[in-house]
Formats: sequence, C-alpha cells, structure tokens
Amino acid sequence: MPPIEPTIDPSDESPDSFEESSLVTAELVSPPVVDAELVPGWKRALASVGRWGLLLVLALMTFGFLCSGLSPDPSEIFDESRISPTEVVQQDDSISDGAGPDGIVFDNVAGASIEPVSLRSSQQESSSQPNSRKGDAGLALVAKKLEEQWRAELDSRDLDSAPMADWMTVCRRLSLALVGTGLSLEEIRSLQRLPEADRVETHRERLLNSDRFHHYWAERTARYLVGADEGPFIFYRGRRFRTWLAEQYAKNTRYDELVRMLITAEGVWTDRPEVNFHTVTFDSGENAPDPIRLAARTTRAFLGVRIDCLQCHDDFLGNVSLGDASWIMACGADDEAMNAAAGTEDASWLLREGSQEDFHSLAAFFTAATSEGVQGLKDKRADYEYQYLYEDETVPVEPNVPFLRDLLPPRPERQREQTDEKDDAAEQGDASEASAEHVVEQPKNAPESSELPKYLSDRERLAYWLTHRENKPAARAAVTRVWTLLFGQPPAIETDHGFQVGEVDNLPLDSPPSPMIETLTEAFIESDFNVRKLIRCITDSPAFRVSSRADFDVTEQHELAMAVFPVTHLRSEQVAGAAIQSGRIKTINRDSSFLVQLQQFGSLTDFLKRYGDLGEDEFTQQPVTITQRLVMLNGKLISETAGPNPVLNASSHIEMFARDDEDVVRTSYLTVLNREPSERELAHFAERLTRESREKNDPPTSRKQEITDLTWALLNSSEFAWNH
Repeated sequence: MPPIEPTIDPSDESPDSFEESSLVTAELVSPPVVDAELVPGWKRALASVGRWGLLLVLALMTFGFLCSGLSPDPSEIFDESRISPTEVVQQDDSISDGAGPDGIVFDNVAGASIEPVSLRSSQQESSSQPNSRKGDAGLALVAKKLEEQWRAELDSRDLDSAPMADWMTVCRRLSLALVGTGLSLEEIRSLQRLPEADRVETHRERLLNSDRFHHYWAERTARYLVGADEGPFIFYRGRRFRTWLAEQYAKNTRYDELVRMLITAEGVWTDRPEVNFHTVTFDSGENAPDPIRLAARTTRAFLGVRIDCLQCHDDFLGNVSLGDASWIMACGADDEAMNAAAGTEDASWLLREGSQEDFHSLAAFFTAATSEGVQGLKDKRADYEYQYLYEDETVPVEPNVPFLRDLLPPRPERQREQTDEKDDAAEQGDASEASAEHVVEQPKNAPESSELPKYLSDRERLAYWLTHRENKPAARAAVTRVWTLLFGQPPAIETDHGFQVGEVDNLPLDSPPSPMIETLTEAFIESDFNVRKLIRCITDSPAFRVSSRADFDVTEQHELAMAVFPVTHLRSEQVAGAAIQSGRIKTINRDSSFLVQLQQFGSLTDFLKRYGDLGEDEFTQQPVTITQRLVMLNGKLISETAGPNPVLNASSHIEMFARDDEDVVRTSYLTVLNREPSERELAHFAERLTRESREKNDPPTSRKQEITDLTWALLNSSEFAWNH
C-alpha cells in the first residue's frame, strides 16, 4: 500500500496548522522493512559463543585467584634447608646499645618464619647464627632455675606433677596463645617432617615472626591500654592504634620504649597513633584528656595496681597498700634487719595505706597533655587542682608517684636551681661544699644529673619512672600480662585466704611474688625488656610444658601450683579463630586469598556478636552460658564450617582425598582437635563411615553426611572449647 501524503496549503503558514500536518505525516508513514539479514546466522552464533566463553574464562580465573591465593607449595614454605646461609632474615631481638649488667642474659637467635612478614624489623641479623636454641646459655640458665623453683614449689606443698605433654599439645597451646587459633593441617604436616625435639621450638619461632602474632597481640594489648569500646567518634581511631601496636610488635620494640612512647605521645591522633592512648578519654572532658581516667588506666596497665577507690577518699579498709615493699628494696634481708631499719629514719620501704593524694598526684602528670585543636596533643606544664574530702576549697597538687619516689627525677625548676647553685659554688671556689649541699637536696638514690637530659617534662618524668630498671612492680606487671596471655589465667598468689588465682591488674605490693615470677621479672629486666625473649623463657618452662592429665586426682591446688597445666575455657575470639581455622586445610593468614580473609572477618564479627565478648575483662573466669552453647550447637559458623563445601571446607577435602575411612577420622581429629584419635575413637567413627553402617541408619546416610556429622561433633566437644 503506497503511503498517504496529506496536502498542505502553502498559504497557511500558521504554527498550529504546521504542527498538525506534521503529526498526521508521522502517524501515516510506516518504517522501512528489511528484506533479509545481512550477517549469516552461524557467524552471529560463533561470536556469541566466543564472548560468553571469554567471560567464563575470566570468571574462572578470578575465582581461582580468590580461592587459591596463589600460595606457594607448602614444601617450599617449610623447607628451611632452602634458606641461603647468607640470606638476611627478620631480626626479632633488639640489641642494647651498651653492655648490659651482670645477671641472666639471653643470646640473639633468629627464627625461621612460616609466613612472610610485611612489617619488617628495623634491626636485622644474619641467619648464619644457629636456629636451634640448645646452645643458648642464657635461656638454659633461666630454664634450669625455673625448673628448680617449680619442683621446689611442688615439694613444699607435697604435690605430685603430671608428665610432660606431647609436642602437638604444646604447639596447640602456643597457637592459641600467640595467634588465637589452633594448628592448621598444613602446619602439622610440616612439623611432622622435622625431628620431634625441634618441633615445638620451630613452631614457636614461626609464630613469633608471623603477621598473625603481631596483629593478635596488638589487639590483646589495645584492650587493656584503651579498652574495647569505640571511644569518641572524632578524636579516637582504634584501628590506627591497633595497627601501630602491630608495627611495634613486628619491629620487636622494647617494652620500656613502647611505654615511653605512649606516656609522652604528642601530635594528631591520626598522624601519631600512639596519641590515641590519651584521646580515648576525650569523651570525659571538654575535648581534652581526662587525667582521672588516665591515672587509673596507667596504674592498672603498667603497674598492676588498682587505686581507683583513692579518687574519692583515703583507704579506710586496708585494701590498698603503697610504699616501697620490702621484697623490692630489702633484697632478701632477714626480719631482724628489717625490724631494726623500721625504727630508724631510713625506712622508706615500709608499706602504708593509700590516700587521695597518691591518686591525684599521679593524675597531675597527665594535665601536662593539652589539646591544641588541629595541632593535636601538646605538652605543657602540669597544672592540677583538686578539692580533697573534708576540705573547703581546691588546692594545687604536685605531680608525684605512689611508691619508689626516689626513682622519680626532680622537676625542671629543681634541675635548673641545682645547676645554678653548682655553678655559683664553683666560681666561689667552694665546689666541695656545693657538692655536699647538692646531695642533701636530692632524694636518696635519685638519678644522677648526668644520666638525665637537661629538661624533662612532667610526662617524661613519669615515663622515666615507669620504665626504670629498679621499678620492679612495673616489670612484674608486664611479666604477669604475658604470663596470663600464654596460660589463659593470671599466676597464683599467696593471700590471707590461702593460695588462689591472682588478678592481672591487682598485684599486691604487700607480699612478694612467687619465685618463678620474680625470676622472670629479673630476666625480663636483664634482657632489656624484650617481650619475645620473655615469651620464649615462659614457654620453655616446665609449667608451660606439663600435661593437664595425670594418673592421680587433680585438685585446684595442683593447677595453682602448676603441677598440671591449668584447664581454662577459651576466650571468645579463640573459639571463633579455632573454629574458622578448623574449616581450612591451609593456614589462614594475611597471604590467604581475599575471599578467605573476607569470609573470616565476617564470620568472626558475627560469631562474637552472638557468642558474647567480655571486652577488657576477658580474663575474668565465667562459666559457659546456655546462649553460648546454643550458638555452638545451632550457630551459622559451626554449621558452615562442618558442612560440605568442595571449594573451601576441610571436611569436603578430607572426604575427597582421604585414602580410607581411618584416614578420614585421623585427619579430622588433627584438623579440629590437633591430636591423633585414640584407638577406641578411631574404631568407633571408622565403623560409622562404612557402607553397611550407613545403610542401617533410618533413613540411610551418605558418607559425606557422616563426615559432616563427625566434624560437627568434634567442634562441639568440650575438648575443643578448652585449653588443656
């Protein structure tokens, strides 16, 4: 049908008539019709197949990259013979600038790393030094002394000790304490290729040099330094602070240096992460650090002493004993000598009850840290006033420390006055008299002027006192923290109520620590406050290597005296970490694929939200709740870990590649519980995997379902959720 063309009068030039005629034309004119396709059908089909094939290949390559992580062969990771003798490895022991004092010392030994460390240490040493620690005379001396004290403690209490644990149990303890997870099957197989005598030591050195240790211990350290709360939104960056701590652990920064950096931090909290130690308290004041909270946090974190109650009143109940305890200053003097000194003026070591002044004089140090807007935290002169109980007005409070005041350097004015007096006396030719007068003005055993800088701010004075080598309570608090992280509970102490478990942040000054803790404290000081050496020393002791099982009735006194390893419930993050690792054959670390790390982060966050987290009070022993048991029995994490997943889950890999049913049971036990099954366990579960046994079930079950049930049962066992 030919198109209909309307007739338009040229004389009608009105806009309305033109638009109407155009509309009629558009409606009547039909589109052109294509007679035939110009491109053959087979070519279009081939192009479509090519495009979809290319897309499929790219998708498979991406998925393979995410799942595999492009990790090297495990034999190449753990083959320590491939390391060149001239290769430089990470240095994990800081070296003192000067010669250390006589006493218990450690030798620097490099350890092979299980995984590459991205946060490299600034100090390195050659790997030509022996990897074995058998020739380390310093550690051998400490280990021998600890063993003698351990056996003497058991003999004094008339207790028998359990035998030493097997290497796999000790390695599981190390993994739970240092990285918060159990052993992976990859780690177990690599250690089985080594001589049994070297397996524990090799595994410990790999963990100490891994990123997992740096980040896990940074998280644990941040909890008692700044708490587990989010803090003020603008002025606190918790993730930056934890990352900074991980960098310090990677560099093996000395503990005393770490404390000094935290106490004297200056700058913006985003540029200088250590400033977050102060800015986390900004929500208590007017955009300024809260000296009250900082004083309480400092005493708990760095001194292991609770003096919070002294904020409002003196100690009326005798709960806080301050002063220089005899076990710190008397150095083992007998009772007769101490009684004789008590009647003289030289009795600075005597204990006394705490007062309000003790707390607020310590808080006065932190008023020197003031906020300067965009410039961040700046250091000024401490200016602190407080109205004590029963007083009518506020009074200025001078910065001071609650005990061992002889170790605190004088304030800047005093330093300058003493220098001016010495100069004037020298000009008058009376240097000897000025020297004698100078000695009288200084406190007894005060640091020499030549040992200190010309000017020390108030916070620097506090940091100097906290990290002084003679401040044993501070070093004892650090040793107690490390001990608690390794054992899961603080060391036991003698109290008026008997031998009982102590507290990590409430160490009494009125009674000496146990001989083992005192030895570790001295060794920690002599090693220049090296945390890794302290970890090696504790984990080499028989208290850490002893078994939790014995052929006699185990009582609470056996666990307190370390006659057996104390059985403690795993913390929330340890339960989650061990469960997530149990679902993988390979070790989950920062070299794992992005997909695995993302899944680990999501599963861990969701599990902790449902399971519960004690926060900074994570070492408080509490019974397992019904909610926690239900989360383990019916929770998403456990079901996904045990369920079939041929791409990621260990249970599916075991089902596909195990040689026989017994091999399935053995591998499952190694993956989840990090031990070999007993003969009875092996026979029972191997029988359930046979075809005849599966067909007897109602309804019949598959082999895959039986392996899933086995993994689920092991994850919900009491053995999995407890450190033993």
